[in-house]
Amino acid sequence: MSATAIAQPSSFPGIFWQWRGHSIYYVAAGCPQPNRPPLLLVHGFGASTDHWRKNIAELQADFAVYAIDLLGFGRSAKPNLEYSGKLWSEQLRDFIQEVIEQPAVIAGNSIGGYVALCTGANYPETTAGVVLLNSAGPFTEVTETVKETVFQEFIKNGMRSLLLQPWANFLLFQYVRQRWVIRQTLEKVYRDRSAVSDRLVEEIYRPSCDEGAAQVFASVFKSPRGEMNDALLAKLQAPLLLLWGDADPWMNARLRSPKFRQHYPALSEYFLQAGHCPHDEVPQQVNALIREWVSNL
Repeated sequence: MSATAIAQPSSFPGIFWQWRGHSIYYVAAGCPQPNRPPLLLVHGFGASTDHWRKNIAELQADFAVYAIDLLGFGRSAKPNLEYSGKLWSEQLRDFIQEVIEQPAVIAGNSIGGYVALCTGANYPETTAGVVLLNSAGPFTEVTETVKETVFQEFIKNGMRSLLLQPWANFLLFQYVRQRWVIRQTLEKVYRDRSAVSDRLVEEIYRPSCDEGAAQVFASVFKSPRGEMNDALLAKLQAPLLLLWGDADPWMNARLRSPKFRQHYPALSEYFLQAGHCPHDEVPQQVNALIREWVSNL
């Protein structure tokens, strides 16, 4: 393992860690606390360590805090690989073992929440707790679904086949990475639109300019489906905290919450007046809830 400190726009030191021949970027702040586990913060799709800056700024006073760019995102390398929750959870496992060197509370937003759950379920030796913020990931459907019409099935399969074409995926990537599209998307998933700043838009736009970013985007449509949330919850042994932005149009908190409770009744849970990224939209509330919950573990 080798690490090199680099400059970063924020006040937090940025470090590169070598993992499987690829450069992985992470931020470390705060100091180890004898009675509190460290925190590891994991971003969602298209985001990076930058998305946690408001949380690191406060939580570093009480915890050793780490935030990591998943392979393919942020300032981390963007090789042409098959990306999946399994790959990213192996990245987190190795990071905790090699860099943090003790079990951590893993907090993840959106797809980062799914990766945090994968890590906690499959690598319990690395995990002191799991915090899910509007977490992604499917559940096994136990109810019968309405059979699709032939036309609906044709359209769905046709769209997927189209997006698997390199030229179509590249054009879609070039469209969604434009700053005005990023801003428009964020304004749809944030309850408080004033939280969508120029800085936030730029933090999401910048990594899209990196070599390999288009291939990472394309992998979304090619990656195999990972383990279901209910299967992961059946294996999870660590304490679990759910934080929901209840105005999230992508993750229906009131619909998904009972599914988590059904498979992990012992969890703690809070609903916040926020959208898909409550840690960035209402950071003080999220920080306070994480601080209290972790301190009582």
